[in-house]
Amino acid sequence: MNTKVNIAGVELKNPVTVASGTFGSGAEYGDFVDLNRLGAVTTKGVANVPWEGNPTPRIAETYGGMLNAVGLQNPGYDLFAKRDIPYLQKFDTKIIVNVCGRTTEDYIDVVEKLGHEDVDLLEINISCPNVKHGGIAFGQDPKAVEDITKKVKQVAKQPVIMKLSPNVTDITEMARAAEAGGADALSLINTLTGMQIDVERQKFVLANKTGGLSGPAIKPVAVRMVYQVANTVNIPIIGMGGIASAEDAMEFILAGATAVSVGTANFNHPNTTIEVMEGIEDYMRRHQVEDIRDLIGLVK
Repeated sequence: MNTKVNIAGVELKNPVTVASGTFGSGAEYGDFVDLNRLGAVTTKGVANVPWEGNPTPRIAETYGGMLNAVGLQNPGYDLFAKRDIPYLQKFDTKIIVNVCGRTTEDYIDVVEKLGHEDVDLLEINISCPNVKHGGIAFGQDPKAVEDITKKVKQVAKQPVIMKLSPNVTDITEMARAAEAGGADALSLINTLTGMQIDVERQKFVLANKTGGLSGPAIKPVAVRMVYQVANTVNIPIIGMGGIASAEDAMEFILAGATAVSVGTANFNHPNTTIEVMEGIEDYMRRHQVEDIRDLIGLVK
């Protein structure tokens, strides 16, 4: 039985990774999960300098998910390169580094530095607010998507995955723009913008007012978007959004995703990734499928 998949020339032993920001950079989960068994580990977002993130409270549980307004808090590139990359290199898994920035120059700075590191793929988080354009995220304007993809590709030594925001009118427009800019792969979806109000205190629950909604509540939207994009572009997709079981993962694969990311489920059940991976193998046995690639995009 073959569970190997290929993302832009990088072979993953199986299609399961983790969603950026839900797994730290691996060390936090090393005691709970055998990282050697994952197809890849996707790191928390890393910027060229440390980010403090947003004020607290910045996490809230919701029905079927959670809201987060952490604000991409991270220690910055230097500490990440010294501490996190060497840790991940100890394991037999591929390393996907998630990159964030406030300006195009920020992204380029990190991508250039990562060119000297032994990592496998770069995932560019274009849901970051573009400070030069009034805070609208790079990923909400197709011209900006194509432009930043092009500029990152010019300096990148590793294949580039563009992570798409669902907070747009037409996801396929953004996917086409990333492909036109030279993206090697896409990951989707990032979180949906949401809000929660404490009715007794008559205040916003999150200090930031809004946050990113993740978890099972967003899965039907994510599956729909992955299906639309898979039938629009010719580059591989990593699908994510509410995956908590092998059945969830198989929805994304059948819709057209080459690989899948487990995110919010890691918080309440750290072993979810392993269960998803084993469940996919069980699904293949039950359906007498020898090669997982025969299932990608099977549902039209």
